[in-house]
Amino acid sequence: MQHSNWQCPKCKNNEYETGQFAATGGGLSKIFDVQNKKFTTVTCVNCKYTEIYKSKTSSLGNILDLFTN
Repeated sequence: MQHSNWQCPKCKNNEYETGQFAATGGGLSKIFDVQNKKFTTVTCVNCKYTEIYKSKTSSLGNILDLFTN
């Protein structure tokens, strides 16, 4: 739980949680299950409204994903 200048656009609450997830793109990344799309989430603690932001990925991270799947 964090507090900042962020305000939920739905309920105006100021408390939120952050998270991350990864997803596959198209083409070869989909065939080899390489999760080359990374996202950060900001979720309102009160109403659970979630905003998703695209994060930068590293080439090394993508290569490691290939060998660990």
